[in-house]
Amino acid sequence: MKESMLKIKSPRNSKEAVLKRTTPGVRHGRHCVFLMHVHLVFVAKYRKKLFTKEILDFMESVFRDVCLDFESELKEFNGEGDHVHLLINYPPKVAVSKLVNSLKGVSSRHIRAKQFTTLHKYIWMDSLWSGSYFASSCGGAPLDIIKQYIEQQETPH
Repeated sequence: MKESMLKIKSPRNSKEAVLKRTTPGVRHGRHCVFLMHVHLVFVAKYRKKLFTKEILDFMESVFRDVCLDFESELKEFNGEGDHVHLLINYPPKVAVSKLVNSLKGVSSRHIRAKQFTTLHKYIWMDSLWSGSYFASSCGGAPLDIIKQYIEQQETPH
């Protein structure tokens, strides 16, 4: 009886096995191990040059908060006057379309509520974003290349 109560050391709990399960960037769910990234691009409605550095900085903080609600992480963010790029690490239980709807809806409401002076002439806007978006799973190109591409966006002054 006492022998069965002793903890048997299995190869599953060896140092090597534990290290393999803690590979940087790889996340663990209850029943899965995953490393999923999506590159998203949102365009301002009518492709208007609405975004300044101040608005983009505010937008980034809103996007980070929304990602946390989805147990996701905003890995990289940047944009230009009329569009933004996001690189998001997300779990498999999250539908990209639901994440996008929340990101666009929440950011639109927060930006309009903040009443940025540069947006006053566009106060007629019922929505900030175009109805469409670009989404690409990241795996074909190394993430560093995608990060570099996003970092090189010409941020307005």
